[in-house]
Amino acid sequence: MALRLENVSRTVQGECYLDGINIAFERGSFNVLLGRTLAGKTSLMRVMAGLDQPNTGKIYMDEVDVTGVPVQKRKISMVYQQFINYPNLSVFENIASPLRIEGLSHADVKDKVESVAAMLHIEDYLQRMPLELSGGQQQRTAMARALVKDSQLILFDEPLVNLDYKLREELRFELRELFKKQNTIAIYASTEPSEALALGGTTTLMHEGRIIQSGPVNDVYSKPEQVTAAELFSEPPINIISGQLSDRTVTFDTGISFGLSQSGELQDGDYQFGLRPHHLSMSPLAEDAVSMELQVDVAEISGSETFLHLATQRAGDGRTINLVAQITGVHSFHTDVSVPVYFSPADLYVFDQAGETVLLPHGATQGRAA
Repeated sequence: MALRLENVSRTVQGECYLDGINIAFERGSFNVLLGRTLAGKTSLMRVMAGLDQPNTGKIYMDEVDVTGVPVQKRKISMVYQQFINYPNLSVFENIASPLRIEGLSHADVKDKVESVAAMLHIEDYLQRMPLELSGGQQQRTAMARALVKDSQLILFDEPLVNLDYKLREELRFELRELFKKQNTIAIYASTEPSEALALGGTTTLMHEGRIIQSGPVNDVYSKPEQVTAAELFSEPPINIISGQLSDRTVTFDTGISFGLSQSGELQDGDYQFGLRPHHLSMSPLAEDAVSMELQVDVAEISGSETFLHLATQRAGDGRTINLVAQITGVHSFHTDVSVPVYFSPADLYVFDQAGETVLLPHGATQGRAA
């Protein structure tokens, strides 16, 4: 075990930033902190780095208490959203700067800089100034400066958010491959579920300063322990529909009813039912498919997929229920028209009224490939 946080909390001017954080990260691991903006990801990283101090709790590195140790005395590197480079230094000197501070010989500096530059494909730009580089090259330079140090912990605070899609995909792959060779702890903050799935490793879900679930990325994605975890780790967010279970028959608040054979030991009563957007389709894909008639609000085209925003009314009071279907391919739909949408009961998540998961979809234990 390398890094362990024990009951860490941080409050600033009466506002809780971190609440009872307990987590450990193994040396050589790649870890993603996933959560919405203001979930506490950056606050947690700053505490891990020693930039901020917790109000309560302890931080251990290799079982040594480093809670009060400032960042200057820790072997920590951090990469931010912005391209933070020294504009008056060449790419070589930007990367070399932490090694110069450590007092390494000229030969050792040269070897380390050239090695990490080659890993990040910027070896041809070492004599250029940062402002002569593209955004992706500038971010690679910042990453190289973090990686060139012999760090115990490397923190990435949404480092790819300002890059275009192609560069982001390329650097995600490079990061994942790079840390297979490193014996350090890498922690990467993100607001995007798709990024966590692409990076793999361990995913830790954060919400309102708390950790709500942590584990291998496929397990956290396919087996959320509560409705909040399912909502956070779904893009677009998972569809939640209230309903009742009676004698293995589900009745949604929309009025439709269908059998739920896998309900097992669930007691009759009120539940929340979750359907991921990609489990809704425009045609029946399973023998047990259930049909819902929904009204089209808008069709949002995203690359090779269409996010179809739909609405229906709740039986009884007529309140609107909004759903999203994720459909492969580019499709156009007329708004305010009704269309049939299908799903299989086997794909349902079931949450109790407290939001705890009580039933996973069939096959959820196999997870989803990142």
